[in-house]
Amino acid sequence: MLQPEHVVETAAGASEAAEAFNAGEVILEHVSNSSISHPLIHFPTILGIDFSVTKHVLMVWLVATAVFLIVTLTVRRYLRQDRHIPSGFMNALEFVVMYLRDNIVEPNVGRKWVNTWTPLLLTLFVFILAANVIGLIPIFDVLSLLNHTVLHLPEESFMAQVLHGGTTATGNYNVTAALATVTFLSIIIAGSKAHGFAQHWKNMIPHNAPVWLLPLLLPLEVVGMLVRPFALTMRLAANMTGGHIAIMAILSFVFIFAELYSRAAAGIGVGLVLSLPLGVGISGLEIVVVLVQAYVFTLLSAVFIGMAIHAHH
Repeated sequence: MLQPEHVVETAAGASEAAEAFNAGEVILEHVSNSSISHPLIHFPTILGIDFSVTKHVLMVWLVATAVFLIVTLTVRRYLRQDRHIPSGFMNALEFVVMYLRDNIVEPNVGRKWVNTWTPLLLTLFVFILAANVIGLIPIFDVLSLLNHTVLHLPEESFMAQVLHGGTTATGNYNVTAALATVTFLSIIIAGSKAHGFAQHWKNMIPHNAPVWLLPLLLPLEVVGMLVRPFALTMRLAANMTGGHIAIMAILSFVFIFAELYSRAAAGIGVGLVLSLPLGVGISGLEIVVVLVQAYVFTLLSAVFIGMAIHAHH
């Protein structure tokens, strides 16, 4: 029979084990955002879809609102000038518009349709880039630190839940799937506008294909049509998630070595020698990734839309 002091020691050991740092749990929680996926604002479920506002929905709203306000105010201020000479942010915005139109949209959709599809593709690029960049800036983490040190808001309060951890909107597969769905519908609309609705679907099959090949070609073309939005969804979300996993895993070395040797100095040493340099390096790489992924998503969308328009080629 256990003595009372043994019971106390066992309970203390169990408590320490429960409180021990679990790198896998922390990384999965950060990647899946399970701690911030709970609704901030509750709405009813309609047709099996929960319309409640989560942190990811809030981030999408914030990014969309910020992009709309910044671009609209910048362009309106530019148009009010007597001499339309761009400067500052307007100069950068004009460069992005001209580059996307002349180097991405027009070579793929053609001069006839360039003005039709440039606004959509430009919107996709700017939104994705803004969402990627904001996901790298620890805005909510800094505000959360301010809350813990100065404001001391109750944990159950709305603002405390909003400030609990940051999130990258484009790291959520639902967000990237919605963006890919926009591209998917645009492909159908582009093909229908260029050739007519019925002819667009007929263009999926090569004109000179033998009849006996149709049972094989039709399923392959349908699968190929569905693979395009799926590839767009997975590529963007996976790339935005992978960097966060790498950074969290490297930073976890600090706590793992501190627990392994039961000394904070061990964790600090590993952090200074290994975690900090690698974390900074990967963060620098992430800056390049956020731009590349926005560019790739926009480029592939333009290519797919152009394929629907120029199906005879």
